[in-house]
Amino acid sequence: MSTTQRRAATPRRPPPSAPLGAFRYRLMLGLILLALCMLGARIAYLHVIDRSFLQGQGDARTLRVESISAHRGMITDRNGEPLAISTPVVSLWANPQELPPDDIQRLVLAKALDVDLDDLNARIARYSEREFMYLRRQMTPADAQEVLDLNLPGIYRQLEYRRYYPSGEASAQLLGVTNVDDRGQEGLELAYNNYLSGTPGKRRVLKDRRGRLVRDLHLLKEADPGGELVLAMDQRLQYMAYRELKAAVQERNADGGTLVMMDARTGEVLAMANQPSYNPNNRAGLDPRSLRNQAIVDVFEPGSVMKPLAMSAALETDRYSPDTVVDTSPGWMRLDNRFTIRDFRNYGKLTLGGILRKSSNIGMSRIALDLPDTAVVDTYRRLGLGQSPGTGFPGEADGTLPAPVRLADSQRASLAYGYGLSVSALQLASAYTAIANHGRRLPPSLLKRDEPPEGSVVIEPRVADELLGMMEQVVQPDTGAHRGVVPGYRVAGKTGTVHKASGGGYEEDAYRGLFVGIAPASDPRLVTVVMIDHPRGGDYYGGLVAAPVFSTVVGNALRLLDVPPDQDTLQDTPSSADAP
Repeated sequence: MSTTQRRAATPRRPPPSAPLGAFRYRLMLGLILLALCMLGARIAYLHVIDRSFLQGQGDARTLRVESISAHRGMITDRNGEPLAISTPVVSLWANPQELPPDDIQRLVLAKALDVDLDDLNARIARYSEREFMYLRRQMTPADAQEVLDLNLPGIYRQLEYRRYYPSGEASAQLLGVTNVDDRGQEGLELAYNNYLSGTPGKRRVLKDRRGRLVRDLHLLKEADPGGELVLAMDQRLQYMAYRELKAAVQERNADGGTLVMMDARTGEVLAMANQPSYNPNNRAGLDPRSLRNQAIVDVFEPGSVMKPLAMSAALETDRYSPDTVVDTSPGWMRLDNRFTIRDFRNYGKLTLGGILRKSSNIGMSRIALDLPDTAVVDTYRRLGLGQSPGTGFPGEADGTLPAPVRLADSQRASLAYGYGLSVSALQLASAYTAIANHGRRLPPSLLKRDEPPEGSVVIEPRVADELLGMMEQVVQPDTGAHRGVVPGYRVAGKTGTVHKASGGGYEEDAYRGLFVGIAPASDPRLVTVVMIDHPRGGDYYGGLVAAPVFSTVVGNALRLLDVPPDQDTLQDTPSSADAP
């Protein structure tokens, strides 16, 4: 069969009729035109009638409200010298889901951040389900820009502030520190955190899809910086006090030390130094013990430096005067059948002034036992001991005093020479302002005062003046406190040497050496407490380890404060004297 015959045999379908094809064509065309009309109507509706929808969608992808960091308020000394300032820094953060997975780019990023690649990869994996993670906090703007210049996707910056302390370790415990979020964590930074913290502002900005700033549109709210805190501290005196205290602690191989210097006329704390200390600008390897401001939060038994304060209770009675004689023979006494009190040696008969000069425990005990049961405790309480100093410093100690009830003879005696109670160095300095200020005790202040406080009279003015004169005789070239002499100035003071308490008893070979002094005695300007904790190497008496620090610091301080020298001072120092 030929090809022509096969074709002829195959049945042919009839072509579609013309009317059906035309209908289909018109139907499809109509549907397309209808869809175009509906699309056009929708476009017109969204652009003309309901413009807010598209505008909102666009704004949601490009407009952002950013926080404007408010810098923390500055802390200055009384003369306006900066002690704590906030410097601008940059924190880098990333969206882990946008970071490049390429190992080479990750390695470049790790080197720019100065981190280990494995650590970086581990952090990215840990935050892989989130959209935010910090890459590095508080970088300098220059270092942060080097990372941003890599132009890697998913990396963004955040402007912040970091605290910087120009005085370094000299005033670290007093000022305290802030954390990485610039919030106070210790010291005055914590106590006044709300005042120092600023209120962040807000601004509206335009960003591209990668989060990069395109344009700053307008300011919504200005940032309100934190308030400025002016301390009573004099930075010059603080540096000097810290330097001398540190040198003494190192020389004596001591566990630590504390120095508090108060203005005798205002109660302001002009210097407060502690050892050991730390650098608040570099806290790597920080020992938590060095964070404590020992002068305020630590308490100790003060020992013989309490004798002038206890003696005020006797001088306020009609039975005692500075010339009253007390027999201290034979140099020891036993109380309550178990408690033995001893002097350094048998001093025999001593006046009250002699008791202070020789630091006689027996003399003070006999006086205390001759007074009403609670006379000494009541005097201590009036002087602010056993209660909060009221500075507002975090963790400030109240100290301890026995309850004002009938006490055993051994308790009454030991309180008179500084055992059986605990005080902080700041409390001790504040108590001595009553002697320096004609009987008026001034509450301590860490902040600069606009005018001196009224204070409260806690000792008769006559008694305070008598005690000041008696204490001046303690610090003479021929006494155990001769190392506390300040050339050119009259000084009143008292030494103290006390066993350290431990485990319900006292450590046999561990002591604290103290010296409390008022200078110049002719017109008191400074009250200073020095405590050296557990000095080693043989010398541990307060007159040997603490008094020299007082002499150097106070002598320099009086000259810095332009206090005129006294004309009638003894300046020769003997080679030996009674043990303090």
